[in-house]
Amino acid sequence: MFNHSAVASLNNLEMMVYNVVIKNRDKVMYMTIRELADAAGVSTTTVLRFCRKLECEGYSEFRVRFKLYLAQSEPQPANFGASEIISFFKSVNNDEFDRLLDQAADIILASERIIFVGVGTSGSLAKYGARFFSNVGKFSNHVDDPYFPVTNDMAKNALAIVLSVSGETEEILRFASQFSLHHCKVMSITSHEHSALAKLADFNLSWHIPQTRISGGYDLTTQIPVIYILETLGRKLAKKLA
Repeated sequence: MFNHSAVASLNNLEMMVYNVVIKNRDKVMYMTIRELADAAGVSTTTVLRFCRKLECEGYSEFRVRFKLYLAQSEPQPANFGASEIISFFKSVNNDEFDRLLDQAADIILASERIIFVGVGTSGSLAKYGARFFSNVGKFSNHVDDPYFPVTNDMAKNALAIVLSVSGETEEILRFASQFSLHHCKVMSITSHEHSALAKLADFNLSWHIPQTRISGGYDLTTQIPVIYILETLGRKLAKKLA
């Protein structure tokens, strides 16, 4: 029901509905369309558009299909965040997403140099990605300082793989723009393909997990999808380099 192409077609408002559905899967089937709209902070019209993008004629059909979807799914662990992670793996366990990963691997293989970019938690994953790719035989560097100078020599025949949960961070967008201005290809790995970073990039891989923040604005969004994507790309590269 929530395959990758369907979720990828959702705009920002519809993603807010999706996030509420995933986080409240045991309650949604008993909610009215108005209650779901209020919980997501959107209009009932947005909920209806969300339903149609999931190939449901209306909200009533969505609730019926969603109930069947839950019945066919494996029991969900009670652990925090497990439902979101399981939904992610179900959405990417198909040929369509595998083809996207193959395209990404081909782009990486054709590039002379790989530069992973990220700040904060994404910066740590940029370092991990660079090390993982180097382990499989594709030497890579990482940059976790968004003010690091981008030069022509640095960007020549290179591919910048930019990691960002929101894809809207001002510093990351400015950094990615600098790579583009120096004629460096940009590949983004974000939580949503409608983000500013995804639109700026030459190629995007999105992973569609609801963002989780605590008071103070600290981001606790799981990074398991990012690690999965990086490691899967690395293994595909290893096969192509063998």
